[in-house]
Amino acid sequence: MRVKNLLPLLLLPAAAFVLQAQAPATAPATPKPPAMAQHAPPAVVAGIPVNYQESKVGTYTLPDPLRLNNGKPVRTAKTWWTRRRPQIVKIFETQQYGIAPGRPKDESFKVVEKGTAFGGKAIRKQVVISFSKDPGWPQIHLLIYLPAAAQKPVPMYFTISFAPNQCVTDDPEIIPGEIWSPRTQTKVMPPKRYCFFGRVPVEKLLDAGFGVASFYYGDVDPDYAAGFKDGIRVHYLPPGQTERAPDAWGAIAAWAWGMSRVEDYFETDPQIDAKRVAIQGVSRLGKTVMWAGAHDQRFAAVIASCSGEGGAALSHRDYGETIALLMAPSRYPYQFAENYAKWGGFPDKAPMDANMLIALVAPRPLLLQTGSTDYWSDPKGEFLAEVAAGPVYKLLGADPLDTDVWPPAKTPILHTLAYYMHDGGHGMVPSDWDIYLEFLKMHLHPEQ
Repeated sequence: MRVKNLLPLLLLPAAAFVLQAQAPATAPATPKPPAMAQHAPPAVVAGIPVNYQESKVGTYTLPDPLRLNNGKPVRTAKTWWTRRRPQIVKIFETQQYGIAPGRPKDESFKVVEKGTAFGGKAIRKQVVISFSKDPGWPQIHLLIYLPAAAQKPVPMYFTISFAPNQCVTDDPEIIPGEIWSPRTQTKVMPPKRYCFFGRVPVEKLLDAGFGVASFYYGDVDPDYAAGFKDGIRVHYLPPGQTERAPDAWGAIAAWAWGMSRVEDYFETDPQIDAKRVAIQGVSRLGKTVMWAGAHDQRFAAVIASCSGEGGAALSHRDYGETIALLMAPSRYPYQFAENYAKWGGFPDKAPMDANMLIALVAPRPLLLQTGSTDYWSDPKGEFLAEVAAGPVYKLLGADPLDTDVWPPAKTPILHTLAYYMHDGGHGMVPSDWDIYLEFLKMHLHPEQ
């Protein structure tokens, strides 16, 4: 097998890394899930050496979320909300994720199927979210389950998925969705074996009083560089422009924008409490939910799994993946604003870091779930980012981690800022769901 590059593990348990084989010339059009394997962390990726030794991290100084651009300190919540927070949002928009448009003026929602599931335990809804009257634009195909016995609007667990809706759970009434094939640059029906990517314990969440919602991230933008022409972003190019500007939105901002469009729908559904929506994503979709939660304050809580560099891990800390590795031409520059690349060789000069991103979620609950052997994503760097964001949570009256001692695996810290590291690698393992549910119950208070 020829290894082309390192890919984040999506939703696979007990693996530190996922490697994708380079497709041979005779590869079938249907994309295959990456192969699982345990591998030593790569020493060099895209020609760039990777550090995994704490002794070589060096010293660094993080940008201060509680210091205005003019150097003056932020001492009150009012100054945070009116001055500092908007400054930080602008930095991330222009320097990391890119500037996204607002709500589409022609946005519309259509419930295309409604029924019951799980022996009458759940109400199922399948909704098409359109962004334009033009049928050539992308659409989100949203799958929703709600507790059938609920007497009030319910809180939601809302995940953005690497897989289409039929992969969420065993329900023959789910309308099958397609996925993008990078090789053919067309949508194809995935084989059933692909569906280990998107499994959600729907009945467990329903029993706890939560609704469940999911959509395939490729509905908004394909996850490869050439997919720009088929995604949402191409439709927002200024007239006469064929390339995006240096501060224009990348794919992660597009996926996050799609999550906000789902929240638009939630606000119209009387069975859903749109003010109690927790969002969740893994790996690059962990980065996505970090930005979605930071940018759109309507989301009530965030669960980011192994979001790593470009998400909740510190960039100023030289460990595992770095900005330079993310933005290497052969890797993921299409996921971010082009401006992000200029900080690749100078992360210590970057005006933003993950502690500031976490601060943008404050004072709302945030759980960072990591893996003890996920060295590439730097689980310690995610913890340290939360520690550094703690003063903002305290300023706004919320409970930070209340410790700067990195906990061992299987030792959850469940405050408003929360952290949990399973014993294993990148992604989620089944026991993580128990931590998720405890966190969700603490903060969203479902009706039992």
